[in-house]
Amino acid sequence: MRAPADFERSDDNGEAVLRFSGNLSLACLGDLPARLETVEGDVARLDLSDIGRMDTVGAWVVHRFARDRGARIEGLGADEQHLLEQVIAAEHPIQLPPPPPGSLTRALSEIGGAVINSGKTLYGLLGFMGATVLALWHVITHPRRFRFNATVQRFEVVGVGALGIIGLMSFLIGIVIAQQGSVQLRQFGAEIYTINLLGRLTLRELGILMTAIMIAGRSGSAFAAQLGTMKLTEEIDAMRTIGVSPMEALVLPRVFAVVFMLPLLGFYSSIISILGGGLLCWVDLGITPVTFIQRIREVVPLTDLWVGLVKAPVFGAIIAMAGCFHGMQVEGDAEQVGQRTTTAVVQAIFLVIVLDAFFAVFFTNVGWT
Repeated sequence: MRAPADFERSDDNGEAVLRFSGNLSLACLGDLPARLETVEGDVARLDLSDIGRMDTVGAWVVHRFARDRGARIEGLGADEQHLLEQVIAAEHPIQLPPPPPGSLTRALSEIGGAVINSGKTLYGLLGFMGATVLALWHVITHPRRFRFNATVQRFEVVGVGALGIIGLMSFLIGIVIAQQGSVQLRQFGAEIYTINLLGRLTLRELGILMTAIMIAGRSGSAFAAQLGTMKLTEEIDAMRTIGVSPMEALVLPRVFAVVFMLPLLGFYSSIISILGGGLLCWVDLGITPVTFIQRIREVVPLTDLWVGLVKAPVFGAIIAMAGCFHGMQVEGDAEQVGQRTTTAVVQAIFLVIVLDAFFAVFFTNVGWT
């Protein structure tokens, strides 16, 4: 029977009592909640002894009214009392999401997060460098632990495998430098100084810098992806379990390979760039190869070569350790392999450029100009 919910007010020993009747269910409530809102004065008790049945909605209406007016609820059967207790226990304030921050606040938050993340990454990279130095000391004190075959294999992958792409890139860069330099210098009748520009720029800066950027994108990313995959497949954990140090077996061969091969690749890149620029000077400016080589020997000091060769091992160490560090940080899923690989390349290139600026200022101050 769907008896509509209703109530009446009465006084019992000076206390205001609301006596409910009918069914306190969703189908029978009707305008009961609205009429309860119009009840004036204090209410001491709610008498529910005459109701037929009560569902969750009815229990919530009664509980809300009793809570707001400070009234007691009486007359419920065992089932209805249990239902009311469940409704009361489930009551909790709804936590609304905070309003979206403004554009300035969001921008500052993102900048702050990026700075904090960069600081943590730099701190971790410094710690990884320390671990690499310790591993190197262990290998020096225990030469039998040196992985000769793995190191030679890395030499081939990092050095010999990169000769083609670095040679092509350097040859084209030499042509571009010579062409753009000759166009600008021709306005002053000083095309011969294209040789000065080409020789000093490639040996001192671009030969090493472009090679380092290429190695960071080619080998640094490969290191991060290889070690990241090994971390996911738990190969590195297995190496630790059997007593093999991952720093000695995986990191040091890669660091050695890049540190020793980058000076050679940088010198190779500089020579190829000079050859490319010399070819354009011969074709476009009419400067013969003999004249070009003589001019190079006259205007390019030996210190330019030493500057490039000094910077190269430092760049190589940064590239190798950045790639290995981010590879060892992979956790969770395969998506992090891609993320860490990208981060390794970007961080290595950024650090190489920062160090190159530092070296430029340093060598200028010590007189190697």
